[in-house]
Order: sequence, then C-alpha cells, then structure tokens
Amino acid sequence: MTPPWCRLTHWWISCASSWVARTAVGLVLLLVQAPAGAWTPPTLPALDASSPSELTTYSDSPSARAGINDPFDAQVWWLDMDYRLGRFITTKTMRRPLLEKVMQAATRAGLSPELVMAVIQVESRFDARAVSPAGAIGLMQVMPFWKKIIGKPEDDLFDPQTNLAYGCTILAHYLSTEKGDMTDALARYNGSLGQTWYPERVMQAWNNQWWVIR
Repeated sequence: MTPPWCRLTHWWISCASSWVARTAVGLVLLLVQAPAGAWTPPTLPALDASSPSELTTYSDSPSARAGINDPFDAQVWWLDMDYRLGRFITTKTMRRPLLEKVMQAATRAGLSPELVMAVIQVESRFDARAVSPAGAIGLMQVMPFWKKIIGKPEDDLFDPQTNLAYGCTILAHYLSTEKGDMTDALARYNGSLGQTWYPERVMQAWNNQWWVIR
C-alpha cells in the first residue's frame, strides 16, 4: 500500500502550478520514493561523433537499423522527413544532419524516430538552444540534473547529438518503467505523471506531422 506521505506528494505534484516545483519534487520521488536498490538509472549509450552528410550504404545506415531495409524505402523516408522538417527548419543543409542524429539516437534507444520528432516538436520546436523557465535544455529539453545520473558534468546539453542521446535514453527508460504505457511514460518524461495533457500533445504531433506507415 502506498504510504500517506507518498499519496500526498503525488497530489501536490498534480495540483502545483509551478513547473519548477513539479520538477524538484519529481526528482526527489525519482531518487528516494523507491526502496534502496530498487531504482536503476538508465545507461547512456556511447556517443558516435561520426555523422556523414550522405548515407551511401543503406545496410549500415541508421534507417536500416530502424527496420527500413529496402534502399528505396529508406530514400523515401529521408526525403519525406526532410520535407516535413522544413516546416520548422528552413535551411535545407541543417535538416539532413539533424535527421541522421535523431535516427541514430532513437534507434540506439529502441524508439520510433517519428515519436522522437514529435517530442522535439512539442518540447523545443527544433530549437537546439532552447531553455525552459525550469532550466531544461536543448532539443528534447533535458534537465541538467540528468548529467549527474547518467552522464558527465562536462556534457553539453546544447549539443544536438548529446541532447538526443540523453532524451532518447530517458524516454526509453520511462517506457520500460511503465511497461510500454506510452501515456504514462511521456507524462513521466514531462514531469506531469497523473495528467494527460502532455502525452496528448505529443501524440497529436506524432499523428498529424510525423506518422508514417511501416
């Protein structure tokens, strides 16, 4: 049975209007609510500094690792995503490198790259320099405290590749914690567990802007 103090804390998080307050209490719950040894931090995958401007070998490409094995289908995916991303990033030469980084980070974390694009749209609208009032940073709005949990103090969360590695690892961790429940996993990612407004925004962006039939 959940102890009364824990139920009261969850109620306070749901009712608090301050994003900073929800984030602070959420971190406390993350670290101390479970019994000692019951929570294992996610593991940040090793970052690959290589990000070729053109993928020539599709069998070795992130798209192939994500299950797009046919070269023609892979090419269609890149062109389609580039066109969709043009709504947010008008400079064409900036879109392909970002798409490659998203595909790479999502694939390593076992996530749909289109889902990750939806999260980025809601979190930062693809602004790698975005900073929230609570201090969340970059494309996927990663809170700096995660550097102490799964990374290194010197990690640059403004760097798209680093930010995506963090964000995808955290989201995959919450999906595992919630046994695949997308609504609760997204709510945890946002720090609004128990509410549905954030998952609904992400799912709407995914459905309207990034959904593809595999």
